[in-house]
Amino acid sequence: MKAYVYGANGAEITDVAKPAPKGTQVLVRVRACGINRADLGMTKGHAHGSAGGAGTVLGMEWAGEIAELGPDAKGVKVGDKVMGSGAAAFAEYTLADHGRLFRAPSNMNFDEACTLPIAISTMHNAVVTVGGMQAGQSVMIQGASSGVGLMAMQIAKFKGAKLVVGSSTNPERRARLKEFGADLAVDSSDPAWVDQVLKATSGEGVDLIVDQISGPVASQNLKATKVKGRIVNVGRLGGTHADFNFDLHAARRINYIGVTFRTRSIDEIREIFDQVRKDIWPAVEQRKLQLPIDKVFAFDDIGKAFEHMEANKHLGKIVVTF
Repeated sequence: MKAYVYGANGAEITDVAKPAPKGTQVLVRVRACGINRADLGMTKGHAHGSAGGAGTVLGMEWAGEIAELGPDAKGVKVGDKVMGSGAAAFAEYTLADHGRLFRAPSNMNFDEACTLPIAISTMHNAVVTVGGMQAGQSVMIQGASSGVGLMAMQIAKFKGAKLVVGSSTNPERRARLKEFGADLAVDSSDPAWVDQVLKATSGEGVDLIVDQISGPVASQNLKATKVKGRIVNVGRLGGTHADFNFDLHAARRINYIGVTFRTRSIDEIREIFDQVRKDIWPAVEQRKLQLPIDKVFAFDDIGKAFEHMEANKHLGKIVVTF
């Protein structure tokens, strides 16, 4: 089967053996894939958790049809239209754990379905489960113009946030954040953003910041979070090391939490997917939570899709179809 593999000459389409499901795995005939920022790094040989390096079939999320079941797979059947996340998505067939997929709604095509699994599972966990957002609270999403950022704002608004703040350093993308739930859009590269957030919250700061940037905004986040507020760190787009004001962290008694799928067990991931199904899946089926598609590429043009991502001018998801 065809797959997009990182090898000695970089990432390229090549032929690999079709996998076979074992245990609780299912084999999925992939119809469309969403591209994520981590995929871009892996095309350059970077590791993402335990995945990466020579011989790696790239890709993290997909939509398609179940082609075969492992002996212990439950709750699904051959022919089901599904979407999910996991390794080796950029291939004609991929394996997935039976608990790490969603049934694709009948009113959603494969291109649309493949944009959702990572964004919706990551940000429901960050905003609701770990972040503990309650109706009537205020939320800020750092890096809000990314696909997961756009979903985070929508989830916060859907769950009853009274104020949603989104940040983007790109003026064109920042101008569009209100389409996806932002009440206030700020430029995180301008230190004045902290004052804007404090003004919007009567000087208190927000209840919750979901931070995809870290790095240069780490200490600014502390100033913009209310006493006994929460910061959930889900990324490091601004770098892995930076100055951090420990005194301010202590003085404001902020609960600072780091989350990532890279170190989670399959049981933890299954629980996250189950929480999404129980809490917000009807909103997905009703298309109240969805992501814009910036551009669609054929699988044979996947290299061009990554060039488009690297240009960093898109808003929403870049999709590759088979």
